[in-house]
Formats: sequence, structure tokens, C-alpha cells
Amino acid sequence: MSASDDRSSAWTFLTHHARVLLEIARNPQARMRDIADGIGITERTVQGIVTDLHQAGYLTRDRVGRRNHYKLNLDEHFRYPTEAGLPIRLLIDMVTRHDQLDPDTTPPPR
Repeated sequence: MSASDDRSSAWTFLTHHARVLLEIARNPQARMRDIADGIGITERTVQGIVTDLHQAGYLTRDRVGRRNHYKLNLDEHFRYPTEAGLPIRLLIDMVTRHDQLDPDTTPPPR
């Protein structure tokens, strides 16, 4: 395998920001550590991403005891100009529907 083959297999369609948003959609009470472990990034990176998402209006956070509880603003639109008219609800719905599929009928990942 050439070096260019290694590079081409390393990218994904979703950014870390999208993945953090999806993890919070799956579990609004998730700890930063759990999100970081699930995605494979550092807890500090997750903290920065959550701050970005909060400042941009994609989520709110409430302190309940020693934990944060998050609420997504599903009507907030994507930031990139080609998708700017679409709400993030579309991405969240697509992924959460996928999560609910029967594993026996879900095609295996490639």
C-alpha cells in the first residue's frame, strides 16, 4: 500500500463538532469523558467543541448537581453556505434513526 492510500483512508465525512453534537443528541447527560472516549478525542478537545457549539447557539447547558445536562437547538442551521438553509435536525434525525435500526437488518459497515 502506498503512502497516498494510507492518507485516503484516514478521512471521514463528519467533523469532530458533528460527532460531539451527535453524542449529545444520543445522551444529553453525557460526561465530557464519555463523549471523548466514544469519539476518540481528548476531553479537552470535547470541552472546546462544546463551548463552540454553545456560543454558536446549537446547544444550551444546565448545571444539575455536579453534572451538565444539554439541550440541542435542532432548528439551528448548518454553518456552511451550501447547507445553510437546512436545520441540524436533519442530521440528528438521520443518525438517531440509524441507531434505532434492528442490527440484524442493518448492513455491515464497509
